[in-house]
Amino acid sequence: WVITGCKYYKCSSLASVTIGNGVTEIGDDAFCNCSSLASVTIGNGVTEIGATTFSGCSSLTSITIPDNVTEIGERAFQYCNALTSVSIGKSVHFIYSYAFANCPSLIECYCYATNPPVLTCSDVMGTKWDNFPPKTEESTLYVPAGCSSKYKDTVNVWAKFFNNIIEMEE
Repeated sequence: WVITGCKYYKCSSLASVTIGNGVTEIGDDAFCNCSSLASVTIGNGVTEIGATTFSGCSSLTSITIPDNVTEIGERAFQYCNALTSVSIGKSVHFIYSYAFANCPSLIECYCYATNPPVLTCSDVMGTKWDNFPPKTEESTLYVPAGCSSKYKDTVNVWAKFFNNIIEMEE
C-alpha cells in the first residue's frame, strides 16, 4: 500500500495518525499542513517518506523514522515548528534537501545508522546545506557507539547542524 500524495493535505482536524505496517510509502504532500497533527506513528513497512509529506505540521513535537525507511524526501518535515526531537532509523541512506529545515525547536536527533545518511543539498553548486536548522549550543546528535568520527567528518556535514555529537551506549 501507498498513501498517495495530498491524501490529507491541510486536514486541520487530524490530531493523530498511525500508519500501518502494510503501507510501504508515504507519498508527497500526504499530510502537508495538517496543523493539528501532534502524533504520528509510522509502521515498519514504510521504506520511503516522500517530499513535503509532513511539512507544515506545526503541532508535531517528535517523530520516529522506523528502521526500514531508506530515504526521507525533500522538505518532508520542513516548518514543523514544534518539532523538538527526531529519531532516524538505521537504514536511512538519504535525507534530501530541507528535510528538517525551518524547525526552530529541533535540538535533539537520534540517528541509528552506523554510516551517516547522505545529506543532499538543493544548490546547483552543491554548497548550500539546509537539511536541519542551524546548530545551537543545545543541538545534540546521538549516534551509535563507535561512529562519532564518521558523523564529525566534514564530508558528511552532520557537524554543521549539531554542536554536540554523542555516542549512544549499546
